[in-house]
Amino acid sequence: MTTHDTTGWLFTITHEFAAPREMVWKAWTEREQLMKWFGPKGSTMTTANMDFRVGGTFHYCQHIGNMEMWGKFTYREIIPPQKLVWMFSFSDQSGGAIRHPFSKTPWPLQMLNEALFTENALKTTVTVKSRPFEATDEESQSFKGAVGSMSQGWAGTLQQLAEYLAKK
Repeated sequence: MTTHDTTGWLFTITHEFAAPREMVWKAWTEREQLMKWFGPKGSTMTTANMDFRVGGTFHYCQHIGNMEMWGKFTYREIIPPQKLVWMFSFSDQSGGAIRHPFSKTPWPLQMLNEALFTENALKTTVTVKSRPFEATDEESQSFKGAVGSMSQGWAGTLQQLAEYLAKK
């Protein structure tokens, strides 16, 4: 089950998983697991380097059809197994931040993200929030205009995680 809410943060999505919190946390924080589910439906993560610590990064490459897309997380807060906060940017192969490669409007260079993990009766709810970071008004408007697309992308990503967890 996935729900959406846009209060506070500009983008929020929540999904409940039929798995204990520790299992869901590890799927988000271990490179080998993250590579198996993270990304839009139909994408394949082909490269990933992870230094999971505050100040560390997760730099990855995904292929969607014949397109290649790089991304980078820089971890800002890690509270196992409850909370992750990271800065996200699209990136080049070297890890340098770039604008959204497919956006036709000005896109924020960085987005602040938070994932909260709560457990109830061996089910885990993950709430992902995102907002532009140090963005111009125009970039923030572009981000707001993409909330529908982000909802579809994240819903697919979280569904892939649910399918991955169900196989474990």
